[in-house]
Amino acid sequence: MSESFASIGVVGSANADVIVRCHTLPRPGETILGGELMLVPGGKGANQACAAAALGGGVEFIGSLGDDGNGELLRSSFAKHGVGTKFLRMSQLPTGTAIIAVEDSGENLIVVAPGANHDIALEEVEWSLFDVVIAQMEIKPEVVLQAAKSAQKFILNAAPITEVADELLNECDVLIVNETEAESINLNRVPYSVVTYGKNGAACFEFGTEIVRAAAPRVEAVDTVGAGDTFVAAFALRFALGESPAECLRYAVVAGSLATLNPGAQEAPPTHEEVLAWLQPA
Repeated sequence: MSESFASIGVVGSANADVIVRCHTLPRPGETILGGELMLVPGGKGANQACAAAALGGGVEFIGSLGDDGNGELLRSSFAKHGVGTKFLRMSQLPTGTAIIAVEDSGENLIVVAPGANHDIALEEVEWSLFDVVIAQMEIKPEVVLQAAKSAQKFILNAAPITEVADELLNECDVLIVNETEAESINLNRVPYSVVTYGKNGAACFEFGTEIVRAAAPRVEAVDTVGAGDTFVAAFALRFALGESPAECLRYAVVAGSLATLNPGAQEAPPTHEEVLAWLQPA
């Protein structure tokens, strides 16, 4: 695998994650007692930015935070992980917040209040700085489309599940979704689509036709909340370096699996060296 440097721009959400662990997730209408409450930095965009930095990329986060304590929590996390904030906007709206329940198996349920994530502005972004730009659907669709049209190479993580306009799909170089999200999207419109299947790995499709599949390594998951975002970041980094879909997929599956070994999202991603250590015996 190439050891070259990739520059990644991440346009997306940044949230304060309010997490409570429980034995089993509540059913509709059910109230349960949980464990200790945790407040940690999160949001799909921020998670992907921190994961890309952990894996060795040069990363700028392009988003919006409130001028509040939760915003400071996220700014501190970006600084800790080496994520650039040149294009970070400070908003009058509160920082986005996610309420997350995590059961003992590692599965989770998440509800997000977007707040400042709906106040992102892209007018001052220098798109030529980035080999690849990533975006997700926790921000306004028109912002995602603007980023897609501006980027040299664009990867869309169409999560959380939502309707994705054909105009946006036509701008994607790579689309990344899980198996549930894939059911509502026409994969035939995108040069490369990646569908993740949790512990069963992932597959890559070229204009809707499967071309390669990768199995996930068997690990004892502690928390799956950041696994998908680490997968996206890992795939984007290798794609930016010009590696084949098979190489990108294999790397991303291992990185995503290793991210389940630690709690939370932004502290969970492995390093590039840790991923390589798992790949070398293969």
